[in-house]
Amino acid sequence: METLELNVGGVYYTVSASTLAQDPESTLAQLVQSPTAPRDSKNRVFVDRDGVLFRYVLDFLRNRKLVLPENFREKDRLAQEAAFYNLPALVDAVQSRKKSSGYITIGYRGSFAFGRDGLADVKFRKITRILVCGRVTLCRDVFGETLNESRDPDHGLTDRYTARFFLKHSSIEQAFDMLQEQGFYLTGSCGSGTAGGTSAQDLKPGVDAEESRWNHYNEFVFCRD
Repeated sequence: METLELNVGGVYYTVSASTLAQDPESTLAQLVQSPTAPRDSKNRVFVDRDGVLFRYVLDFLRNRKLVLPENFREKDRLAQEAAFYNLPALVDAVQSRKKSSGYITIGYRGSFAFGRDGLADVKFRKITRILVCGRVTLCRDVFGETLNESRDPDHGLTDRYTARFFLKHSSIEQAFDMLQEQGFYLTGSCGSGTAGGTSAQDLKPGVDAEESRWNHYNEFVFCRD
């Protein structure tokens, strides 16, 4: 079996010539046949592209199947690499994996802060936790490493739903930005506010009596077609 050593953007690969020649019209197949292919100082064939993403290109050529990590967030760049290598089947595979449709519900609860000494003009919200509900794979695709899954361990079902995820941060605007970047739009929302009856003597030290009285819970439903 004829093998080739490749230097793709500084990442080294050893691959059979037959694997690179899987698609006769591809840039890689032409590279195998070219005696004038550029080489590095170690005589490895040099390709000035993303060396890390090339592993997925190579894996696709070997198996004719696209397998990506669950939280893979570089599909646009991988599609760009596939186009460069003139692999239309890989481009189609990436495009089909880019955006799955569905709904995600964002909920958060917290309290209204009024500032010290009851200053009515100092009002802002304090968010305790941002909850994420929806299909597990969809939630992971949108929020990635910012998603806290400690309350909902993986049960091995690829298409299951959960209402137990929450985010590692408490910035609702950041959550909305991430949803917008992934092509989601708001379809509905609701909110509620409650006034509790906690007395001043029941409060923890440093907690404002007015703030403890007013709590709120809000939900936002986002959709991607």
